[in-house]
Amino acid sequence: MQYLVVIALIALIYFVFIKKKPIKNQEVPKKKNEKLQGNDLVQCPSCGVYTEVDEALLSSGKYYCSKECLEK
Repeated sequence: MQYLVVIALIALIYFVFIKKKPIKNQEVPKKKNEKLQGNDLVQCPSCGVYTEVDEALLSSGKYYCSKECLEK
């Protein structure tokens, strides 16, 4: 019985004080002149879907998710 109390106390201390909580809504702003990497996400100006730079279509300085959005 005493072991369970000690284990519960250690677990409580760990989860309350030691375990780091995830940081929400932390975005790193990108500079305008910074080059995009292959796995960076860009938003399609036509439909709003986010697509990786490698898979997106570039036209007039904008990245589109598909040919259909590019033609709109």
